[in-house]
Amino acid sequence: MIRILVYGAKGTMGKIITNEIESHPDFILSACVSKHIDGDESCSAFADLDSVNVEYDVVIDFSHFSLTDDLIDFCIKKNKPLVLATTGLSEEQEQKVLKASDTIPVFRSKNLSIGINLIAHLIQEAHELLNDFDIEIIEKHHNKKVDAPSGTAFLLADAINQKNDYTYIHGRFGKTSKRNAKEIGIHSVRGGTIVGEHSVIFAGTDEIVEFKHEAHSKKVFAKGALNAAKFLISKKNGLFNMNDLITRRLTID
Repeated sequence: MIRILVYGAKGTMGKIITNEIESHPDFILSACVSKHIDGDESCSAFADLDSVNVEYDVVIDFSHFSLTDDLIDFCIKKNKPLVLATTGLSEEQEQKVLKASDTIPVFRSKNLSIGINLIAHLIQEAHELLNDFDIEIIEKHHNKKVDAPSGTAFLLADAINQKNDYTYIHGRFGKTSKRNAKEIGIHSVRGGTIVGEHSVIFAGTDEIVEFKHEAHSKKVFAKGALNAAKFLISKKNGLFNMNDLITRRLTID
């Protein structure tokens, strides 16, 4: 049994991941950490990390990027594996994650869906054949999502931009010149309760190739987080992502 500490347990994803843990025989919900703990939780509940006094094996984070620095410091201090699913991290924070992985195992992904990461792999191959096509990414999320563009949009763009020769253009309001061949347009839509939709468009002369992924439930991200926790439990240190899971073909029911 793998004992899980959920950080950001009272958020939307925090609630979903805690429910998934409680319904799965391979995991135990050991601790819930959130500023808004109300004292009647089914697991051991704590308002902050320093108050945690129970045993756990892996930390899963679905909180907010403003809390990431303290969380990384905590996991290093306690020598615990970290599944970091929060998006919107700054470049400085990403570098801190990288440095932390020298000491502890860190699973870092901007999207924990196996489907979206499979698309990331496929568009890399597509770009090899369609390298003269224009590339546009459209992402859609619910009206409560804070960061834009989404972390997944960047994940997809980065999958194509391996050589860093593309510039990312976020919308085109006010532009007075034509499209540059070496740019990837990234466009954000926010509305309603859209869980997550991402489209990658390769637009060439007289033809369009489009890759699309729709998440119909946030449970796909919770399942991915548990896959990641199971993967990390045997690691001593290192930085891992969904490609490592896909390679291992490690899945849970």
